[in-house]
Amino acid sequence: MGKAQKYVLLGDATYPLQDWILKPYQEDENLTQRQLQFNYRLKRAHSVIENAFLRLKARWQILLKCDDCSLELLPTLVLACCILHNVCEAHDNPFNEEWLEGTEPTELPKPCQ
Repeated sequence: MGKAQKYVLLGDATYPLQDWILKPYQEDENLTQRQLQFNYRLKRAHSVIENAFLRLKARWQILLKCDDCSLELLPTLVLACCILHNVCEAHDNPFNEEWLEGTEPTELPKPCQ
């Protein structure tokens, strides 16, 4: 990226190219081995993040309903769920795989305006 960044976000191919977003190289036959390796590692890191968010939403299903609280309360709600989730994970609180059933995309409400 040419210069040191304090933080970057991981994105997929649909994100716009920005100096603070890492996204994969566009897949084609001209990618070098190094670019293919970068794409592979980025996709693996992205899947870890997706899994973490999936577990967070499954454990705290209030996050699936965007109309249950005011927009002013939403950042506090998300932060509280993240903190409680990390406490549960750190203390090996068992994760119930059945919770994942409630997070299927076909069952989610449409996003709020």
